[in-house]
Parts: sequence; structure tokens; C-alpha cells
Amino acid sequence: MSTPDEAELCYPHLGNSSCRRIVRSHSVSVLLHIILSSISVLTLTLNLLVIISISHFRKLHTPTNFLLLSLAVSDFSVGFVWVFLILLIDGCWFLGADLCVFYLILSFVSTSASVGTVVLISVDRYVAVCDPMHYQTKVTKNRANICIVLCWSGSTLFHCLRLNYIIENPGQFDSCTGECAIYVHPVGRIMNVVLTFIFPISIIVVLYVRVFIVAVSQARAMRSHVTVVTLQSSQKVNRSELKAARALGVVVVVFLMCLTPFYLVSLTTGLEVGSLSSYSFVAGLFFFNSLLNPVIYVFMYPWFRKCVKCVLSLQILKSGSSEANIL
Repeated sequence: MSTPDEAELCYPHLGNSSCRRIVRSHSVSVLLHIILSSISVLTLTLNLLVIISISHFRKLHTPTNFLLLSLAVSDFSVGFVWVFLILLIDGCWFLGADLCVFYLILSFVSTSASVGTVVLISVDRYVAVCDPMHYQTKVTKNRANICIVLCWSGSTLFHCLRLNYIIENPGQFDSCTGECAIYVHPVGRIMNVVLTFIFPISIIVVLYVRVFIVAVSQARAMRSHVTVVTLQSSQKVNRSELKAARALGVVVVVFLMCLTPFYLVSLTTGLEVGSLSSYSFVAGLFFFNSLLNPVIYVFMYPWFRKCVKCVLSLQILKSGSSEANIL
């Protein structure tokens, strides 16, 4: 029978070389596992529905929806990150150093790709609302797909280079057995904050402020039945584009609310050597955004609700279902 001290160790047989687990009451532990497991399952399920919907129905094959598909793929990946967070809930890592590295790479690449995709969504809405006459020629399916590939490949390359030392030396910075610790060089830490927070957030805010100003002026013109004349064109922005801008604006605002605390904590406390479990709250809030995105789609996009019905009723298995008009 283990002693109280041994019960607090991740690996009791290793003695003092083992990390200490976080001791909670059984009821609290069960509740946390249920909540986090539910978030993981919902994140995976809802984002999988988005992926299937946009991939299956040809009517949804637009540049904007391809960007939403990229965001759904990154959010789907975060669903697996939640699984690893559940395993770390007691402060113990039992999967070995190699899987720890995989977990870190997956979490950084997927969240970084999310940031990049939201920047692309902001650019897409900026062109659609502020330069509607040239939108069809400037924003094409091929260009959207190329930007998505560059976003993902750039995120993967950047974080593999940034975390190169722990990739080559997994587990070296663990202070005890049962820890999943991360080492980030100060230069890499600064570059991460600049490239995945300050720079993209600045672009997102500037573009959406401009979109908001144009959308407000268009809304006033619609109410007063006055044609809006801009320096670029005298054509009014399509109402569907304004509606899409508002819906994606909600996605962007919620994204910023979930993203900002994580980077503020990273900036104020530093993230050189330490266990990610110590960042559990802000990291969890960051990852929780991946569940919120498809929930926003449910309320903002009628086509997504129709797609969900088709998927769950297995109508997508019928011949020719991909050509259905679900818009």
C-alpha cells in the first residue's frame, strides 16, 4: 500500500526523481475530466462537420469558405490537443518525451495556422467590402488555396525551427520524470510573439476597422436610400458580403478575446523553461476558441445548419448530393 507521499508522485517507484501530481478530490477530478472530455469531443465533432460540409458541397467551394475550411482543420487539430491536456490534468505526463514533443508541435502549429487563417479571412473581407468591383479578380480559389498552403507550411517550418532544440533533445529540460517541459530560446520567444501575435493582430484590427467603417456607411445609405460613392467605385457593396463580414467579424472578435490572454501571460512571465500545465487556464481559453468557431457558424450561417442536417441524416451519401443547392 502506498504512503501519502508516494500517492502524490507521478511515478511512486522512482522516489524523489518523480514529479509530484496535483492532488484533487475524486469528485473534482471526475468533474474536470468530464468537462474537458466533452469540450474535446464537441470540438472534434463540430469542426469535422464544417470540414465535411465545405468539402462535399460544390456550392460552398468559394475562396471565403476555403479559408473557413482551413480554420476548421486547425480547430479540429486543437481537438486532439485537448486530449493531451486531459492527460496533463493532474500534472503528470505518462506518454514519454517523443509524444511530448509531438504534443507541443501540434499545439503550436495548429494555433499558429489559426492565427494566419484569421488574417487571411480579414484580408478577404477587406477586399470584398472595400473593393467589391475587383473582388472576383483579386480573390480567386487558386489564390486562396495557395495562401492556405503557405500559411500551414510557414507555421510548421517556423515552429520546427523555433523548437528545434527540444525536437533533437526530447525530455532534456524536464526537471523530473513525468513532466512535459518546453524550452524556447529568448530570440525564438520574441519572434513567436511578434509573428503570431503583434504583427497578425495589428493587421486584423486595421483591416476590420476599415471594414467596419465601410459597413456602417453602407448601412446608413441603405436606410436613407442614398447611393454611396467612393473613390474606388460607385457600386454599393453587396448585402450578402456585408452579412458575411459581420458574421466573420464575430469570429475575429471572439478569436481575439481568447487569444490575447495567452500572449499577455507569455509576455509578462516569459516562456523559456517550464511546464505547459502552469499555463493551463490561458492555454485552455486559447484552445476553447476552436469549439466556439463552429458554434458561431450554427447561429450565423443558415447554410451550415442545412449541411449539418444533410450530414447527420446521411443524405450526403446519395448520388449527386454534392450538387445540392444548400445556400
